[in-house]
Amino acid sequence: MASKRKAQDKDVNSGVNAASTSTQRKKARLEEARKISVQFQEPRQQNTNSSSSMEGLPSTIDVEKFAEIRGYEINAMKQAMDNVASAGTQRVWQSLPRHLRRRAASHDVRYVPARLRQKARAEMDTSAKPSSKNRLPRRGKAKALTRTEGFLKRQQDKSWLETHIWHAKRMHMENMWGYRLAKTPTEKAFRPSHRASVHGCILHDASYEAIIELSGPEGVLKEILARCSDPQTVSPGAVRFTSGSRVCYTHIYKPWSYPFDLVGPIEILWKTSTSSSPQVQSESSKKKDNQRQKASIRTIWVRCHPIIYDAAVSAITYCVQAYLQGAQSASKKEINVEVADLRDQFNIFELVGPKSSQVIHGALSPVKNEEREEFKKFWKALGQLQSVGSVPRGMVVGMKVLDPRLKFPPKNTKIQMNANSKDNLSLPAGLWPTANLAESELWDSDVRARLCTPRFKKKDIDSRKSKHLVPGSELNPLRQDNRVPLLLIQRSLEPPGSSSSSSSPSLSVQNISNNTRPLHGWTLIIPKGWGMSFFSSLTHTGTRVGGQDEITTQHFEAGCTMFPVDYPYTEAYTACAEERGRKERERWERKPPAKRPNWEKLGTESPWVPDWYGLLGLQKTYSEPRIDGAADLVPTQRDPPQSTVEGEISTQKITTGETCKDFDIRPWLFTGSETLSSIEALSHSPNPAPNLLAKLNASRAKRSLPVLSLPADALLQSALVIVRLSIPQSGSPEGNAIIYKMHDEEAKKWRSLVEEAESEFTETQLSELEYSRDALVGYVTSGHYSLSIGRGQAIGAVSLKRYLEMKEQLYRLGKPRALPLVKIRNKNSPICRAAFIELLC
Repeated sequence: MASKRKAQDKDVNSGVNAASTSTQRKKARLEEARKISVQFQEPRQQNTNSSSSMEGLPSTIDVEKFAEIRGYEINAMKQAMDNVASAGTQRVWQSLPRHLRRRAASHDVRYVPARLRQKARAEMDTSAKPSSKNRLPRRGKAKALTRTEGFLKRQQDKSWLETHIWHAKRMHMENMWGYRLAKTPTEKAFRPSHRASVHGCILHDASYEAIIELSGPEGVLKEILARCSDPQTVSPGAVRFTSGSRVCYTHIYKPWSYPFDLVGPIEILWKTSTSSSPQVQSESSKKKDNQRQKASIRTIWVRCHPIIYDAAVSAITYCVQAYLQGAQSASKKEINVEVADLRDQFNIFELVGPKSSQVIHGALSPVKNEEREEFKKFWKALGQLQSVGSVPRGMVVGMKVLDPRLKFPPKNTKIQMNANSKDNLSLPAGLWPTANLAESELWDSDVRARLCTPRFKKKDIDSRKSKHLVPGSELNPLRQDNRVPLLLIQRSLEPPGSSSSSSSPSLSVQNISNNTRPLHGWTLIIPKGWGMSFFSSLTHTGTRVGGQDEITTQHFEAGCTMFPVDYPYTEAYTACAEERGRKERERWERKPPAKRPNWEKLGTESPWVPDWYGLLGLQKTYSEPRIDGAADLVPTQRDPPQSTVEGEISTQKITTGETCKDFDIRPWLFTGSETLSSIEALSHSPNPAPNLLAKLNASRAKRSLPVLSLPADALLQSALVIVRLSIPQSGSPEGNAIIYKMHDEEAKKWRSLVEEAESEFTETQLSELEYSRDALVGYVTSGHYSLSIGRGQAIGAVSLKRYLEMKEQLYRLGKPRALPLVKIRNKNSPICRAAFIELLC
């Protein structure tokens, strides 16, 4: 290519050919900068007759006069040094070609070629810092906050978990329930997190969950829990739970208010009692032991969501006060029941996935002086466990482990597959819950207080490792090293059993419960102060970490309800729904009218918060009561009943509110372990309303609660049930989607499209059918595309009365054993989709 400038043209300043390359020009400038100009002087004539070269030189030199004479040369040398410094201002990484330049080279000399590393080290040498004498002292240096004080100042309106800094660097954080919690990872981790929960292991820090401790006589604790727990489930005072080997999963209600005023789900764990020696005893000694056991002091932990902590404590405290008041007035004996707040006393980690057992077995090291044979069998079987689902649900294991930092970095335990396939499928020995296996020092508050601060810091552990011949190898535990007690609890995320009506779906339509995949894992409870020590070991093995969105997705994919988003008409759900509706409304108002949906044209009456009163046809005139003291009781019936239970208050004034019709019915959620069988019995009954009232009164009678005296029809009309919906065709439901009921002719058209191979109708034709306000039966609480099913799925709530009507429609259509079919419409779309509906307990 011909040069644009003539070769004879030269740069005026540098005297270099303009046609030369940039490298040559740069080299020429450097050479020119290194030249030192000199002052021209005429040469002096030398005396040829002189015999010595020193002749003629002065014997002394005047320094000032000599400097004046050589001033030109000194200035020229100084100017040359400045020119060289200004012409060669290039760091090593700038001198490299562009394909070798790396951003990390600015602080890591290993990215620089070997020939330039010495120069790069000189450029990166930070030892030559400017002298501090020339700088003014920092203003207010004595008043500056330390790193710890700064962190505490930032936690005035919320609390941080011990793993907060780790999460804050990798996840989006939000303020929730008084804590600063991780919402979701910053990376694209939706599908990888689901795969980890199904095929690997995913970890979640649930240390924000609250734990309430109750201490008192065993009989008193049973009565207190019976008054506020779900009467449909097994009593928390059953033998299977009081031994401490299993966790009781139930719901808590406000006292004497079942089925109204649902607070939320809770977990109850009993501390194991000391068993007597297995020696032969006489009958008198056995009677004395039984009396001692009845009067023995027991301890239980109630674990609940932080959003319902205040309501749960209020309900439990009110039951304690009511029972003690009645018991002391009847027997005149002093009974003490202590209620303690154990929030921020533990670190709780939830591991979900088939490899969670191998992660725990590889990261933790039990102490060697363990004498329990049950635990030795369990620990041996844990490493070879292929699925946590084979472990009994709610199994509790107590153990004491070494400091996990001594073994860091850990490795997952590998399962050894035997040649015999039958041995691989059988349940390993030692995986049965026992009271001896559940014993742990974690229950002792003094032990937890001593362990709140580890004896050795991480730098001390690293210093010990550096002294080994092979740095970083495992350390042998010393006598001074901490032994940490902990609890290991089996947890399962599995859909409840489907109703008998949907056990044999018609044609090719499968049961929704059979398509969902249950998830199983472990809950690890450790003392406070050890969060990062255990968290680092658990995550170093490749375990993914999830936030609140990942936990919600796990429940959704497993077909389980997630509290509080899937528990409509509870105080926790109302608070979350209103907050979510407020954010959505603000986002909607920021958009111009042409870029946002028109709710009037779409026919969406409540786009922000579902209108449950309008759904059930009720008038919102009820004011929620609160438990503030002995005078404010929870309303369940009109007339004050006479208590016949020993220890109860003699008279209890329990009302339902004041309205013009004497009864003010509000929505209530019908949930529990016996809900499926109860609704199935109601669907075959000609008068479901009286049977429902009789069923609720029978459940209340199990816990010695007074009988409800409410209108049966109004009670049935105000009931809500949780359902799961699966879309057989295209489409994915969203939150707050509207559920409509189909009339007979429309149901026939949709069933012919869904169940038959060839149909005269298309989904486009049927999706454009008009919907009416009278056909509204429920709302979707959480909906999304399900990765486990491969199509849209949703969890919502519908009216119990309308659900029974849909069951009657199946009998009219000649499909009594099929799943009911409904329509779902997203609030921002006019298109309706068909969906099969199934009950959840």
